[in-house]
Amino acid sequence: MTRISRMGDIRQDAYRIAAYITAYEDAEALNACLNALQCQSYSIEQVLVVDNSRQPLVLDPDYVQNLAIQVLHHPENIGIAAGISLAVERFGSQGFAFLWMFDQDSQPAPDCLELLLKTYDQVATADYPIGILGPQAIDARTGETVEPGVFLGDHFQGYKAPSFTEPFECDAPITSGSLLWLTSRAKVTPPDPKLFIDGVDLDYGLRLRRAGFHNLIAPLATMQHRFGDPIAIQLVGKKKIFQIYSPLRHYYICRNHTYLELTYSQGLNRISCGLRRIKYAIVTIIMIGLFDPKSKPQKMAACILGTYHGFRGKLDGFWR
Repeated sequence: MTRISRMGDIRQDAYRIAAYITAYEDAEALNACLNALQCQSYSIEQVLVVDNSRQPLVLDPDYVQNLAIQVLHHPENIGIAAGISLAVERFGSQGFAFLWMFDQDSQPAPDCLELLLKTYDQVATADYPIGILGPQAIDARTGETVEPGVFLGDHFQGYKAPSFTEPFECDAPITSGSLLWLTSRAKVTPPDPKLFIDGVDLDYGLRLRRAGFHNLIAPLATMQHRFGDPIAIQLVGKKKIFQIYSPLRHYYICRNHTYLELTYSQGLNRISCGLRRIKYAIVTIIMIGLFDPKSKPQKMAACILGTYHGFRGKLDGFWR
């Protein structure tokens, strides 16, 4: 782990920063995210919004006036991965140093970008290239830390922060809030659009790591993030948080995680990986049956079909 001895000042013109937001059917969340970007202590030069909503979302005029925003409306819903790929190519070819990536459900603290850039200044060298810097993400509704991912040979797992102050490495920070060094695009292709909405961060982060880049979390930089629709449940006498997802999300979680973990597993790890994915689907189906208040058959079917397609490597279909 690299230590930061001090946080010096950073010039406002030190880096050209572009931001990207994936939006979908929630104007309030999108405008809250734009407000958080407008309030940053380090200025953002341009903002690209890919609006996947059926009807264009209405932006607050103040943000349109104060931020250089371009909105691309895609009612067919191109997903997170395709939107990020579009932004990486666009801003990478225009000389921007970093792309700050967001889901609409995130609100970075006012000093978040500045602290990420200060961390970059302190740790990045020619021998220690940074691919992604992520903030400490906190679930706004549960207060729990949204953990970055590490790959453990046959599965991805959340990684608990070893420090509340010092940056630490991981394989994959969550996509939202991640600051991507755009020079990395010369060695690592952008996210695969076929992944659509889940596992995008895991795949992209791990590919960056394997290409020689380092991905870090800077705990002093913070961000509020809405992660699913959590409900509190009692399980074996203990309070647990269970996330409520749509059938679409269940499908892509099961499909993409199964596909990615099998892809990155080697040798006998592929067997344990396959068993883990089957277990995940069975446990999720049981949890849906016990605790999910609606659309149980559709969600159970989505878990089964997604897992099956993941095993087959079938990424050309969509759940609608």
